[in-house]
Amino acid sequence: MTQDRNLDRDKLDFGNGKIGPLFRAMFFPTLIGMIFNSALTLADGIFVGNGAGANGIAAVNIVAPLFMLSTGVGLMLGIGASVIASIRLSENNIKAARIIMTQAFLAGILIIGAMVAAALIRPAATARLLGCSPELETNATAYLIPLAPSLIFILVQCVGMMLIRLDGSPNYAMWSQLIPASINIALDYIMIFPLGMGVAGAALATSISCGIGGIIVLTYFVRFADKLCFYRLKLSATSLKLSMRNTGYMMKIGFATFLTEGAMGIMMFTGNIAFMKIHGEAGVAAYSIACFLFPVVFSIANAVAQSAQPIISFNHGVSRTDRISRALKVALLTASVCGILVTIGLWASAGTIAGAFLPASEPAYAIASDGLPLFATCALFFAVNITFIGYYQSIEEAGLSIFYTFLRGIIFLVPAFLLMPELIGSKGLWLAIPAAEALTLAVICTHYTARRHM
Repeated sequence: MTQDRNLDRDKLDFGNGKIGPLFRAMFFPTLIGMIFNSALTLADGIFVGNGAGANGIAAVNIVAPLFMLSTGVGLMLGIGASVIASIRLSENNIKAARIIMTQAFLAGILIIGAMVAAALIRPAATARLLGCSPELETNATAYLIPLAPSLIFILVQCVGMMLIRLDGSPNYAMWSQLIPASINIALDYIMIFPLGMGVAGAALATSISCGIGGIIVLTYFVRFADKLCFYRLKLSATSLKLSMRNTGYMMKIGFATFLTEGAMGIMMFTGNIAFMKIHGEAGVAAYSIACFLFPVVFSIANAVAQSAQPIISFNHGVSRTDRISRALKVALLTASVCGILVTIGLWASAGTIAGAFLPASEPAYAIASDGLPLFATCALFFAVNITFIGYYQSIEEAGLSIFYTFLRGIIFLVPAFLLMPELIGSKGLWLAIPAAEALTLAVICTHYTARRHM
């Protein structure tokens, strides 16, 4: 291996290394990278809220489900590819792992490319499809058009992050997120304030930074990869059939993560409607702050699940159930601590957070200040749920991971948004998400405990 490919690569032995140090070696770079990546979402919200007002931030929230959808497809294929490639690497089948990786990238680019084309051809119709009101349409389309091209690079980043960590380079994965996030925050400020570009400037800043992130990821696989690099696929009918079969299995394993991202889109869409009904545009703007915060909560929980995944999947491939059980315990403990800390942090700083997004004179500020402490109670339940879902993905029990994701993201969430405001008033809007997460955790724990005692 040439010197430029070493990158001071961490020596990660997923099959024999101690679980605690292995998990920490994966977790801290993953957590730092994801938090900084989430910072770009927060920067968008803070800069747009102060530079374009409540309608600007509400318009960004209308378009956000497309961002979530792209991330969902990327994580679905990335996790599916990482689980399968982990198992192939445990079998020392490097060629098969490279094929799986290449297929994941190509499938994702095709899917997101089609969505980007549709959004650029009919931007106004796309905004209306996402629930945009006439008052928000101008800002929503101004944000959508520059943002759309970046969705392909978001896909590349999401798939690439999982595979770079599996290849033994969690620190490179971390910098692949830190650099674009830092660039995005700087560009957000420049384009919204000195240049006065409003929501279009925020979207352009995101597109540029995501493009840089995608290039950094692709550079790794072309120049620096250890075992995982792109493999030249054949164009025969047999090869295409194999690619479709492999892609289908990747999607099956990773589908729960896609649903998690999709559920955030549903959470935004359903919540926007519910808040609009009770509080109008000011309610949507207040709820938008929670939606900007949720990726931070998600990134912390997802860092736990993604750090445990290669350890669990590799040992699943060699049937080391003792190491799988130990990795799950370490992940659940970490998720619980992180969830409690996030809940306390959001509860204690609700007013400060609302003030960072909106002036105190805005009606949305008061709504958000009162509601964010209630919303904060979801963090602990969410972190543990995501860890369990990631565990079932890692051991190829896709059915359970999908079922639990449906519970928390749709089956419990949508009725909670519809019924809780009727039962307890406007507080029910903010407690709908925590209620859905708590009910899901109760189901997961009951089923997991029953299986262990069978």
